[in-house]
Amino acid sequence: MINLEKSEPDLMTYKIMESSKACEEWGIHTSTLRKRIQDFPKGTIRKIGNSYAVTRRGMFSVFGVPKENYYNERSGS
Repeated sequence: MINLEKSEPDLMTYKIMESSKACEEWGIHTSTLRKRIQDFPKGTIRKIGNSYAVTRRGMFSVFGVPKENYYNERSGS
């Protein structure tokens, strides 16, 4: 069961990714993500050094579904 009240991401429950990879998958610019940090649910984004770690749940919550053809483009289809 997911505890939505936690202030820290649970590394065993959520899919965590680097913000640059998330932005690529969702088809957004990194500046767009930075401008919307306050919109992420608590515990779904965290600054680490000069980058952010984000959960898929947080990305879905703020930006909806990933770019439609992301996986097809990556596989060469």
